[in-house]
Amino acid sequence: MNIPPERKFGVVVVGVGRAGSVRMRDLRNPHPSSAFLNLIGFVSRRELGSIDGVQQISLEDALSSQQVEVAYICSESSSHEDYIRQFLNAGKHVLVEYPMTLSLAAAQELWELAEQKGKVLHEEHVELLMEEFAFLKKEVVGKDLLKGSLLFTAGPLEEERFGFPAFSGISRLTWLVSLFGELSLVSATLEERKEDQYMKMTVCLETEKKSPLSWIEEKGPGLKRNRYLSFHFKSGSLENVPNVGVNKNIFLKDQNIFVQKLLGQFSEKELAAEKKRILHCLGLAEEIQKYCCSRK
Repeated sequence: MNIPPERKFGVVVVGVGRAGSVRMRDLRNPHPSSAFLNLIGFVSRRELGSIDGVQQISLEDALSSQQVEVAYICSESSSHEDYIRQFLNAGKHVLVEYPMTLSLAAAQELWELAEQKGKVLHEEHVELLMEEFAFLKKEVVGKDLLKGSLLFTAGPLEEERFGFPAFSGISRLTWLVSLFGELSLVSATLEERKEDQYMKMTVCLETEKKSPLSWIEEKGPGLKRNRYLSFHFKSGSLENVPNVGVNKNIFLKDQNIFVQKLLGQFSEKELAAEKKRILHCLGLAEEIQKYCCSRK
């Protein structure tokens, strides 16, 4: 990306919540990857007219416009699949916030569609660009895991909009898979008190070497957004992550990766490994959902 762009890809941002607003800010600021992109407008179900001089356009216009070559899907998770399909069918490249879909079959189908159309389909994973993850990656390399756990707490989240907890929390699962390799499901439970907006999902996983890993998502009023982890190795233990600095511009770092894909700067091997990991995590999330629902 150190070369000046021969042309700019026209971009539309779909959904202007937290992630969409950050995406629009990054597109408008002078960054190396933003030099390859031109923000055409945004799509929203709300009538907003314009935001900081960027015009709202209809979904129909975004799909049919020759100027629009790229769609950033930043809407609620439940709408991702439909938007991805529409933009790919319209011949646009797609960047989507995780999870790209709420089922494995849909993700596989959309990836096939992207390949048929010759378009980039990129699922954002900013959690892998965090300082904490970089620290953990260095800490676990070459170590034999005996057992581990990851607990995430946060305020309530609407399942209808963001999917089953294994999907809305897929960034935590992605951490575990990226650190310890492919995992298999042993068991899972879901405790819910809908009247209190409380839920706790407890998942027992194991590595390919049969080391146990537990993953817990707990959400409810008054619960602060926090991550607690504990990994025990043959050579010692790691209890939580020290303060390793501020996560700066993680959405921008993700955009840099996306632009590299647009420019054909990722090898087939790298793309295949990423796709394999994403589909593995989506498949595990679906398996966890089925396991929990079968025991209700």
